[in-house]
Amino acid sequence: MLNKNYPLHDMNKVFDMFEETLRSGGCADNSMEEMLFLNKLFASLPAEAVEYGMMFLNGNRDLPSSCDEIMPLYIRFVSFAEYLEKIESLRDVPSNMTTEAIMERKKIMDSLEEHEQAFGKPLLGYKFNSENSSLSEDTKAEENEEEEGGNALHLMNSSAAIFVCEDITKTALFYETKCGFKASHLEDEAMPHIRLTRDNIVINLVQGGKSFILSRLSVSKYDLYIYASEPFLLQNELKSAEVVIKEELPDAQSAEKSPLNRQFVFEDNDGRLICVSQSTEIV
Repeated sequence: MLNKNYPLHDMNKVFDMFEETLRSGGCADNSMEEMLFLNKLFASLPAEAVEYGMMFLNGNRDLPSSCDEIMPLYIRFVSFAEYLEKIESLRDVPSNMTTEAIMERKKIMDSLEEHEQAFGKPLLGYKFNSENSSLSEDTKAEENEEEEGGNALHLMNSSAAIFVCEDITKTALFYETKCGFKASHLEDEAMPHIRLTRDNIVINLVQGGKSFILSRLSVSKYDLYIYASEPFLLQNELKSAEVVIKEELPDAQSAEKSPLNRQFVFEDNDGRLICVSQSTEIV
């Protein structure tokens, strides 16, 4: 249970508050590393995910399903905040304490170890590298990339498909209510649009004339290709939402004999064909 009033939208101020408490002493030896670890993880997230973290810190537990994958970070973040509040409360030692106050103080002290057990533990596939105060992904894949020069600066960070829509709001509602996307209306940019996000997928909807369906005018059969680690689960989710499935996912035995990747195709409200293919990457 948190007792402090934390900023609603400024994560940097929160970590400044954390650091001030840590500098005052009385914390575990690796508590500063834990704070730096959490700080770097939040710094690697998109602004929207950070904002949800702030909401979680301020007591809002009704977050969208898109936050499920990073919920362990939010929980550990709040646990660290609770730990520091407890440290601060223990610094205030009254000259006279009742038996009840002594028992409460002991209870708080005993609970510190539960928080400290998480300090330095890997989170979301990353661990804290104390030698250079950086994040290192806890996978062999990243180690191989580093050996091959994976430290090079990435000038391209992400991409987004652009869908021209006859009714931009109607299309946004389809993807929100049927496909689990979250819509953000961005009117302050050079190209006003609605941004749809789910997991690592971004789609920008722009207002136009009659919807332009790429697959009808090119050699491509599909308007968007999405790689998914669990296409079967996604297909069932879309079916439950009554999304039109144009091509069913083949069963496992049929897929083994097929030269094609395991995939299914669904249709959006504008008639676009979205292909969801089995990801071949090792996670």
